Amino acid sequence: MCRNIKTLFNFDPPATDEEVRAAALQFVRKLSGFNTPSKANKAAFDRAVAEVTHIAQHLLADLETQAPPRDRETEAAKARARNAARFAKA
Repeated sequence: MCRNIKTLFNFDPPATDEEVRAAALQFVRKLSGFNTPSKANKAAFDRAVAEVTHIAQHLLADLETQAPPRDRETEAAKARARNAARFAKA
């Protein structure tokens, strides 16, 4: 599950609300052990996702760096190359 959580800080363009929420959802899934919560746990699960999303947005807004922003396409190309090497058939 956590492999889907991607670094969101210091990108140009900045992370979208949807990307932050997706990372929060993966985090809550990992902590809870639920991919989809039961009806009894749905409210708590959804509240946790909303709260983690909110805190993550504050964190990203408050972080500072002197490094230049990373390019999304360049980072995506690097990830594709790593995946190709990892899953290449020998």
